[in-house]
Amino acid sequence: MAVTAPAPAAAEAKAQMPRLRPVAGNHRIAIESVTPQIAYGRYPVKRIIGDQFQVSADIFGDGHDRLRATLLLCRAGTVDWRMAAMQPVDNDRWSGAITLTEPGRHLYTIEAWTDAFASWRDRLAAKRQAAQPLTDEFAEGVALLAEAVRYADGNGRTTIETALASAQRDAATAVDLFLAPALETAMAEWGPRRRVTRLEPARPLVVDRAEARFAAWYEMFPRSQGTVPGQSATFADCVARLDDIAAMGFDTIYLPPIHPIGLTNRKGRNNAVGGSADDPGSPYAIGSAAGGHDAIDPALGTLADFQDFVAACRERGMEVALDFAVQCSLDHPWIKQHPDWFEFLADGSIRYAENPPKKYQDIVNFNFDAADWRGIWRALRDVVRFWIAHGVHVFRVDNPHTKPYPFWEWLIREIQAAHPEIIFLSEAFTRPKPMHQLAKLGFTQSYTYFTWRNDKVELTDYFTELTRGDAREYFRAHLFTNTPDILPRFLQTGGAAAFRIRAALAATLGGLWGIYNGFELCENRALPDSEEYADSEKYEYKVWDWDRPGNIKPFIAELNRIRRENAAFTDGLNLEFLPADNPRILFYARMAVDAHESVFIAVSLNPAGDEAAMIDVPLTRLGLSNDGRFVVRNLFSDETLQWAGPQQSIWIGPGRPIFAFKLAGPSDA
Repeated sequence: MAVTAPAPAAAEAKAQMPRLRPVAGNHRIAIESVTPQIAYGRYPVKRIIGDQFQVSADIFGDGHDRLRATLLLCRAGTVDWRMAAMQPVDNDRWSGAITLTEPGRHLYTIEAWTDAFASWRDRLAAKRQAAQPLTDEFAEGVALLAEAVRYADGNGRTTIETALASAQRDAATAVDLFLAPALETAMAEWGPRRRVTRLEPARPLVVDRAEARFAAWYEMFPRSQGTVPGQSATFADCVARLDDIAAMGFDTIYLPPIHPIGLTNRKGRNNAVGGSADDPGSPYAIGSAAGGHDAIDPALGTLADFQDFVAACRERGMEVALDFAVQCSLDHPWIKQHPDWFEFLADGSIRYAENPPKKYQDIVNFNFDAADWRGIWRALRDVVRFWIAHGVHVFRVDNPHTKPYPFWEWLIREIQAAHPEIIFLSEAFTRPKPMHQLAKLGFTQSYTYFTWRNDKVELTDYFTELTRGDAREYFRAHLFTNTPDILPRFLQTGGAAAFRIRAALAATLGGLWGIYNGFELCENRALPDSEEYADSEKYEYKVWDWDRPGNIKPFIAELNRIRRENAAFTDGLNLEFLPADNPRILFYARMAVDAHESVFIAVSLNPAGDEAAMIDVPLTRLGLSNDGRFVVRNLFSDETLQWAGPQQSIWIGPGRPIFAFKLAGPSDA
């Protein structure tokens, strides 16, 4: 099977066009400034099933003829176009919307035309008003009706036939019938279209399932879920942990690589070079005599055990996300089977991975410039297919920014063409433009800089960029508080209050958030002058006391409960920052379509002490007067508060650094 780069949007669109109406060659109607679109259709816009997909454009033509326009949408690879009329908004701006009902790749475009009948009616009405002769207009009107009746159907056909028969009997008495609203409606649908112009190429759209925009992830190291020191846990031990994780409200269990681990250059404790066979090694050193990317580390169990784990997650309303790390240990079967897929030094030794000054002696990268690059692409695609067949529908991709962009665009398109439910999370902590490019190319979700954004100004600026700029159309921010590689300094120094603050922000600023296990225990021991965990379970077996004193599990459970119970959190883009007069309190809202369902959140950014602020509640947005009384409900305690006026005083302490509330109604007082 030949591997080719993904078909560009223009070619894909061109294949769909022939079954639509013929397009005018002289393009006397302009369709400009289309929103949404990314790079004029080079990359797909992203939406969720159930969304109202709204498209706007400047649409205008020469002269004074009446225009009409429609929004068209179809599944890529089909010509089954759905249509929705667009309406003029203001200053030649038009807008229309279609409800999205299917996951997968789609195309959308706009078709505009001169409405011959409506333009004729305008002239007829103007001449009638001016008491001018109407003979020529009657003849033109009859011709337009006769043309339309050949194509019309249903009630529209009946209305047009009635008008045509009346005009043919006595045109002089048919003016009122010509100007009747019922005929205008029928002719808008079936009447002749002149100068038909279409937006080309059609723009791409990806429609994902709801979990692509709203989910709570828990990252666990499977081998550290047991109770025996110095020994790997099994998938059975992982199943035993699920109820505890579910009680905290998480719906996605994310596993680092679960494959056999190589022995050559195996890493020891704290990433030491020269670990022994007694060290478990890094799970990212994938591959040994026991197998490669499609095998299970024997210490964890068997493939059947893994499938039991997937089923146990599903029984609890959770799904499994699996790490997809595009690299190999030096003992991976592919090293011997396909040595041409890798780079070798002049002395004949294989080139291990480096990112100076860091060295990764236990792994090697693929040579994507190899002569058999197609074989590499296919093999990696087949790895994803293998795990899909075993119940995995979510993949967290390790360091995708170090692999070719065309590969990811091809792989994601190949997989989602057959499995539109598959979600890909990009773990690319790199420069902004590469991160955004990966999202444009197809990654469903993306890690962010949230992990290092702590003060009010930088949080406000960063999330405004993500939710108000062009990125809102393609970049779905996944807010992880920590990762196995990143223990932020704020967490190292701020105690349990810092963990509550970061959880509160991650859970309420966006639709997607996650923690790496140990966060709920406020684990904050780092290597000196580093964001690396001390005694990291990346390099050793760990036994955790999941109920150890000082844990914040109940607090995390409350956050996830509030998220589930309030639909405003399911929209990752409805974030609005609001005034608070304290630089250490961040005040914002998740605004719902029904303003009364909006949630307002204030979070203290100070783990060391109490904070107070005057906040401004946008009462007029909620349908209240600025001098009115109203009731709000605290979403944590369920208590109600009687307030009057937009400015209110709040106080937040380190023990609960978040205050979240909704409007409960007008005050009876």
